[in-house]
Amino acid sequence: MACDLTKGRALPCRESVGGLKAVYFVDFGDLGTLTLSSDEVTDMTGTFSAYKYELKGTSSVEQTINASRENGTVFFDQAVSLSLPQLSKEDNNEIKLLAYGRPHIIVEDYNGNAYLVGREHGADVTGGTIASGAAMGDMSGYTLTFNAMERTAANFIDGATDGNPFAGMTSATPTIVTS
Repeated sequence: MACDLTKGRALPCRESVGGLKAVYFVDFGDLGTLTLSSDEVTDMTGTFSAYKYELKGTSSVEQTINASRENGTVFFDQAVSLSLPQLSKEDNNEIKLLAYGRPHIIVEDYNGNAYLVGREHGADVTGGTIASGAAMGDMSGYTLTFNAMERTAANFIDGATDGNPFAGMTSATPTIVTS
C-alpha cells in the first residue's frame, strides 16, 4: 500500500448538514462479496434483507482514528449512537437480536451519503438503555451504541439514492424491510 498523498483539499462550500436520516441493519456476512474502488463500495453480490430504522434527532456516527507510531498500526473505531423513541414489546425483541448479533450497518445521512460501518468485522452493541423517562416530556425509548473496529474508515456506497442505499449495486438482491 502506497502512503504518498494523491491530492489536496480546498475549503468546501457551506452546504453540508449534520444528522442521520436512517440506518439499515444487514446480518453479518449477508452482503456477499464487496467490490471496492478507491475505498468506495461499488458493488456487492449478496441476497439479503436490510432492516431500515428511520431516525430523527440525536443519532450520530463518529469515527476515531487510532494510530500507534511505536507499533506501526492504524485502525478506525466506528461508533454509531442511535436514539429510538417509543417502547414496544416487538422492539424489545429486535433490540435483543441486535445486541446478540454483529450486523453490518449502512448509514444514510441528510447529505445524501450512504456508508458502510462494520464492513469486515460487523458492529457490536457496546451499550444502551431502555428507558421510560421521568417527566412527561422525556423520551420513552431506546438508546443504542454500536462499535466496529476496522482497517479503514466507513466506506461510502456508490450510487446510493434517497431511501435506497443499494440502488447502485447491480449484483446485489436486497429487500428493504421497513416494519
